[in-house]
Amino acid sequence: MSVSQEPGQYDKVRAQEKWQAFWEKDETFKPLDDGSRERRYVLDMFPYPSGDLHMGHAEAYAMGDVVARYWRLKGYDVMHPIGWDSFGLPAENAAIKADTHPSDWTYANIETQVRSFKRYGLSLDWSRRLHTSDEGYYRWTQWLFLRFFERGLAYRKDSYVNWCPKDQTVLANEQVVQGQCERCGSEVTKRKLNQWYFKITDYAQQLLDDMKQLEGGWPEHVLAMQRNWIGRSEGANVAFKVEGRDEPVTVFTTRPDTLFGATFMVVAPDSDLAQELVSDGQRAAFDAYLTEVKKSTEIERQSTEHEKTGVSLGRHAINPVNGERVPIWAADYVLADYGTGAIMAVPAHDQRDLDFARTYGLPVRTVLDVDGTDPAETGVATVGDGAYVNSGLLNGLTDKASGVARITAQLEADGAGTGTVQFRLRDWLLSRQRFWGCPIPIVHCPVDGEVPVPDEQLPVRAPELRGQELAPKGTSPLAAATDWVDTVCPKCGGPAKRDTDTMDTFVDSSWYFFRYCSPGYEAGPFDPADVARWMPVDQYVGGVEHAILHLLYMRFFSKVLRDMGMVDFDEPMLRLMNQGQVINQGKAMSKSLGNGVDLGEQIDAFGVDAVRLTMIFAGPPEDDIDWADLSPASSLKFLQRAYRLASEVTSPVDADFAGGDKALRKATHKAVTEVTTLLDSGRFNVAVARTMELVNATRKAIDGQVGAADPAVREAVMFVAQSLSLVAPYVAEEMWESLGLPPSVANSAWPVADAALTVDDTATMVVQIQGKIRAKLEVPADITEEAAIAMARADEGVQRSLDGREVVKVIARLPKMLSLVPGK
Repeated sequence: MSVSQEPGQYDKVRAQEKWQAFWEKDETFKPLDDGSRERRYVLDMFPYPSGDLHMGHAEAYAMGDVVARYWRLKGYDVMHPIGWDSFGLPAENAAIKADTHPSDWTYANIETQVRSFKRYGLSLDWSRRLHTSDEGYYRWTQWLFLRFFERGLAYRKDSYVNWCPKDQTVLANEQVVQGQCERCGSEVTKRKLNQWYFKITDYAQQLLDDMKQLEGGWPEHVLAMQRNWIGRSEGANVAFKVEGRDEPVTVFTTRPDTLFGATFMVVAPDSDLAQELVSDGQRAAFDAYLTEVKKSTEIERQSTEHEKTGVSLGRHAINPVNGERVPIWAADYVLADYGTGAIMAVPAHDQRDLDFARTYGLPVRTVLDVDGTDPAETGVATVGDGAYVNSGLLNGLTDKASGVARITAQLEADGAGTGTVQFRLRDWLLSRQRFWGCPIPIVHCPVDGEVPVPDEQLPVRAPELRGQELAPKGTSPLAAATDWVDTVCPKCGGPAKRDTDTMDTFVDSSWYFFRYCSPGYEAGPFDPADVARWMPVDQYVGGVEHAILHLLYMRFFSKVLRDMGMVDFDEPMLRLMNQGQVINQGKAMSKSLGNGVDLGEQIDAFGVDAVRLTMIFAGPPEDDIDWADLSPASSLKFLQRAYRLASEVTSPVDADFAGGDKALRKATHKAVTEVTTLLDSGRFNVAVARTMELVNATRKAIDGQVGAADPAVREAVMFVAQSLSLVAPYVAEEMWESLGLPPSVANSAWPVADAALTVDDTATMVVQIQGKIRAKLEVPADITEEAAIAMARADEGVQRSLDGREVVKVIARLPKMLSLVPGK
């Protein structure tokens, strides 16, 4: 029985309550996993429990649910799990403020989101629910860390990092916005710390090469972003001898053929090399400059708009190809972790180098005649290929490949360089000075060094700290818990100390999709057999803001697991869908701007179905949508119209559709064909539009001569309910039940269109005389050329245009066009 209180009226609130209860009791969306159907794995990037769901969640999860529900109707065994990325700094800050434990804030918010997810009608398998802060999860995060450590992929080193003085923690580059911490707004500085890294650079070439497997399944702009981030460069390592230093300084260059134009060397000011090279006379100036450089992020330093600054180190190097003494400078546009932290500067052919040279009066020498201009005079570096000049053994050459090959061979013969490949990608900094994160399972022993915690002692649990015990102190809060820090070396039994850093939450999210395949598995992070059945993921859905780091890290993890023999594929995600941002009044939603929109209030006012339909219908998944331009009220009116169709159907459940109105049946089967094609190509908004057109056609049929008792009406309304179930599941269930069909519509089968009903019986034929349209005639779709000419000649407009002239040529593209060419 329908929950509607009045005939033909859809009660959105009661329907939501009713079908949530049914889905949960029936376990409607739990996969069979028995091999009876082909498996499909749909995955949404899992949420962080910072509060209740917001408008961004509403769009992203609606998109993934369309795919999951559609594939289910198509007959696949669909796994669509849910979990929470539940470690992180916001929980720690909330605990300090409220004098509680971070878990209190975290799990309370998770339960709030659970209720909202269920209310939102998502087809989720709740039996696979996980939280990364559960012991049963982070035990295996630690286990994976130890496997990486054993393989030489986890290591520690001293390096400068982004440091937030307020949150007292390391920040990744993407967490620094215009020099400030994205969370608290404090000015970020640089700090040298001993940090843990994952050696992702060992997989740089594989990460690049395997993108070929993702072409066509991932958005091309995401692949381009990852290629640029990895940044493969072919070139040479060149050794510059430094006066007063035994070891030469090696620089990497993609253009060793321009070495004759290298008139100075630049070193990253925050590198160990700069500290070593600076002369006593320049020490004070250098230290002052370094203090200023630490105030800028690496992204800002690399910006083309950033004014280049530097300071002389008071030392000289020797150019290996011509023996010239070149001055060594420290400058902010060179990064310590890229290459060797030093570059050769060729100002005539690199704009950054030229800007720097002009600022500090350094020499500029042209070595490639590109366009006949002199960069020293124009202030514009010439780039590209040209004839070599002022270049010794290269003079007279015009081909870049020949120039690079010749100079590289000479460098190798002289013992001054080698050809090589380098990547912009740097190793993954994973240390965080936080409490609420996965503890690093390493013990530091004065005798044995870095010692792994034995597997049988996992998980390493953090001590029970709360409130002000978590307040920033310049080191991890764990460092103050001396009873926890002081421990015994697992190797020698002597006194040792635990590592006090926790892992970057990107580590947790780099393998969670494997755990979904084996919920509750105790013998490892996942059962390889389970993963082999379900993975790779068939559809991944999430924001483009994760295009580089998260997606790169999880690809890296998968390759390591493959090399460990735990998985048998290269790439974990076959297809990726990015959703756009939900904005309001042309701007991102913000409390400070007063343009925030509360998702719960929208659902209370219009119902889940109307909100979901509005999100999907607004535009393609990847486009931003402006809530100010949308109308959930209109969506609700449409849903009421669709529901009324079901409430008016009077034909029996077992009605023979073949005896129904042919015109409506054709409209239905064309809609099935078009909607199927649109869903397969990710054009969800257009699929909704086609469904709306079928609703209109069915309404006309009922109100016209066809009537509600015609079997074709039942057939049309059944497909409307199935199509709407992807975006408006509650009203779809109500429609399905109103049609007398057993629940759930999610268990029904997506129809296959009858090809005979998708072919038009007639077509509009345009008749042209000397290129001008003279008639538009409704003709049979299979009309012959002879019949088409006869029909055209019978038309009065065509007759007037021909004016008795003989037709000397006929061009026919039937049934759409007929062109007649008359004689003179």
